[in-house]
Amino acid sequence: MKKLGVAVIGTGFWGKNHARVYKELAETELIAICDIDPERAKNVAKQFGATPYTDAAKMLKNRDIEAMSICTWSTSLAKEATRAVEAGKHVLVEKPMAANVKQAEKLFKAAERKGVHLTVGFLMRFIPGLQQIRKAVENKAIGELVCATAKRVSQWPERIGDVGVVKDTAIHDIDVMLYLFDEDPIAVYAKTGSMRYKKFEDYSQIMLTFKGGKSAFIESNWLTPYKTRILIVTGSEAIMKLDYITQELTIEDAKETVQPRYPWQEPLKLELQHFANCISKKEKPLITGLDGLKALTIAESALKSSATGKIVKLK
Repeated sequence: MKKLGVAVIGTGFWGKNHARVYKELAETELIAICDIDPERAKNVAKQFGATPYTDAAKMLKNRDIEAMSICTWSTSLAKEATRAVEAGKHVLVEKPMAANVKQAEKLFKAAERKGVHLTVGFLMRFIPGLQQIRKAVENKAIGELVCATAKRVSQWPERIGDVGVVKDTAIHDIDVMLYLFDEDPIAVYAKTGSMRYKKFEDYSQIMLTFKGGKSAFIESNWLTPYKTRILIVTGSEAIMKLDYITQELTIEDAKETVQPRYPWQEPLKLELQHFANCISKKEKPLITGLDGLKALTIAESALKSSATGKIVKLK
């Protein structure tokens, strides 16, 4: 089977991982990488056997490239992704998809108009344990879903500089809640602040409310001296807990506590393999551009709620 020709724009820490995985996958052929830093572009391209570019517009003229990952700074994601879409390329754009909702809407509409596949890098959905929780919620294996709580805290990441913790970090958990509840929240209330980093918020607590009294709580920060990535889902009959880092899943009910064993899998590899198969094999996408737009809309509503001290109702 013909391999899907792919490229990566932005080869910092995460973009370099995209290049590595594309090189490892049987479904893809890494053709090119692009970075504004000529030396980095040259080094990463050499490492993974690709052609280096510093001009994305020039790279987009390469007809062998059918799809690409956009892994630039958050404030330039939408610009690069929209340019790729307009060139007829399928796109995986890293979260938060765009600097703001207006940019995200433009990108989403461009992809629809051009008829190309657009997905957003919400990596958590590809962790096997989260897939099991989603199935348990759907099948009511834990009874009725009552609430879910996410905790995503760690020390200050040096790579961040153009968005705060809500759009960079909490947005992962916003998407997870939309995925688990399988419906849009009706309101959001949030508290955010800047303890060490004054340009953007470095901690946040977000509450999402859904129809029927269900709720979700999200805590994120860049302050805690150790890294924690936890999801707890409470049902009327059982509680499920997932450690995103170890991928360990725990299920507790009235009779027992069990820990199903699943082989650890690299979420990025699963994500990029799925991206390739959505294009080559027409698989149903797990994440769409609309999912990215919804998550970013809620993230901005959370920031608005914190700024005004009021609940923000969602359409």
